[in-house]
Amino acid sequence: MQDNWEALERECRECRECALCQTRKNVVFGVGNPQAEIMLVGEGPGANEDAQGIPFVGKAGQFLDDMLAIISLDRTKVYIANIVKCRPPGNRDPLNVEQDACIGYLHRQIALIQPKIIVSLGRIAAMRLINDKFRITKEHGVWFDIDGVRMMAIYHPSALLRDPGKRPETFDDLKSLQKEIGRVCQHTELNKPW
Repeated sequence: MQDNWEALERECRECRECALCQTRKNVVFGVGNPQAEIMLVGEGPGANEDAQGIPFVGKAGQFLDDMLAIISLDRTKVYIANIVKCRPPGNRDPLNVEQDACIGYLHRQIALIQPKIIVSLGRIAAMRLINDKFRITKEHGVWFDIDGVRMMAIYHPSALLRDPGKRPETFDDLKSLQKEIGRVCQHTELNKPW
């Protein structure tokens, strides 16, 4: 049976494949435009996201919105999801067994959306989507072609809140993203790159 968006979301919300289902308040399926050409993928929901059922709604989410605004993007022009759909206790990194239990939902979201660009937000997402040995400090902003999709990773917004010294590099990465959107996306309208 071929996936449709509603069936996939319903199945995900009922998931009990790993222990995270026991402590979650809400499954955080994703948010944004399911026809988006750009997909942003984080590692997993935090406390605010778990409470509201929406990814990136806390301080890191507000900062992500500001980052997107720099290049004329907002949540109506992208789709935002996570590697795992339930909050790891204490906002710890999701365990491999949790990622393995959940990654199929993300792959099915990607198959339905068919984005031209995927941006990994942080090391964990990059290690899962780009290369399991990915080093965010050395490879952020580098473009990869994987299964016909342009992929790059940038620092996670929460990392940028903790270490503002990484923001200039991230600004350069966002400029590169803006340029790539102009090159490969057909219906995502942006202002001209710098």
